[in-house]
Amino acid sequence: MKIHEFQAKALLQRFGVKVPRGHECTTPDEAAKAHTELGTPVTVVKAQIHAGGRGKGGGVKVVKSADDARDAAEKILGMQLVTHQTGPEGQLVRRVWVEEGSNIESELYVGVALDREQQLPVMMASREGGMDIEEVAANTPEKILKAAFSPETGLDATEARRLAEGIGLTGGLADKGVAFMQALAKAFCELDCSLAEINPLVTTKEGEVVALDAKINFDSNALFRHPDIVELRDLDEEDPKEIEASKHGLSYIALDGNIGCMVNGAGLAMSTMDVIQLHGSAPANFLDVGGGASKETVTAAFKIVLSDPKVKGVLVNIFGGIMRCDVIAEGVCAAVKEVELNVPLVVRLEGTNVEKGREILEQSGLPLITASDLDDAAEKICRAVEA
Repeated sequence: MKIHEFQAKALLQRFGVKVPRGHECTTPDEAAKAHTELGTPVTVVKAQIHAGGRGKGGGVKVVKSADDARDAAEKILGMQLVTHQTGPEGQLVRRVWVEEGSNIESELYVGVALDREQQLPVMMASREGGMDIEEVAANTPEKILKAAFSPETGLDATEARRLAEGIGLTGGLADKGVAFMQALAKAFCELDCSLAEINPLVTTKEGEVVALDAKINFDSNALFRHPDIVELRDLDEEDPKEIEASKHGLSYIALDGNIGCMVNGAGLAMSTMDVIQLHGSAPANFLDVGGGASKETVTAAFKIVLSDPKVKGVLVNIFGGIMRCDVIAEGVCAAVKEVELNVPLVVRLEGTNVEKGREILEQSGLPLITASDLDDAAEKICRAVEA
């Protein structure tokens, strides 16, 4: 789960992370009022969407008056903001964050993510603040310093100081950098984050260390422990298909390909997508219906896949363990009857009650293609889409 920048800053502030003052606004007049109330010569009007690169896309404006703040908000609110993370379709801006200006001395980077090899959270720090950290990692990885730490004990002060001094902080700024990183590490663990990124972290001419931007993602499996965070969810920022899938307990992620996938089990879903790629096409989604899906759940999953206009063909690949193949077959047939199917459909079933499942498909009279194994299924759907 993702949240907006202003929400992330409010959460981090609870842990002692220093952030600029600001106001959330949904109208140009509110933005003008926010500039006046902040009382600083310069404020920044920032689009709030769940994507980075907002400044490059025209979603961040520096202003010096209430009128300028109003004008900037008028331009940003309602725009379809396109960044490298939104895709070409962009994202509609519904709110802005008007923030006090900062007297910036330097721009740095700090972030916490999970290192799956070490099975620990890792604090990362770099002098290359304000840049895409992925580019830094790809081109100059030596500029990213790292320190793994235990969630139980937090980030060690000695390690935090090594990172702080390694990115150029000295004296009192180094002390503040250490405190900043330890607070960020604590927030990451206590809030069950999957990512906590400050880019840029700035030092100011007044000698402060401040989170000028903040991005936090959460482990959705841990949200039951954080009802206050669940309330921050902005459904307007999410794919409607993913929202609908979550209502039925389905794991769905929209992708850019043209072959819709309905699979049970995350590993099999990943393998299915790989085999589709090997046969020259690309998956339109990741969809795991789980091990105990009902006929109704399968029908809902099928409808979600077909609601994507990019889908030119559908591959159903089920290995029946807990999930029975006859249940899947009934769900597929019910969905095809409810939804006007105008794309090729290939179904591969294996496992529990497979013969019964295949019999249901063969006797359905529906326009579908059966397959004997995954490779056969992928080959058939890719050939059907290309035809």
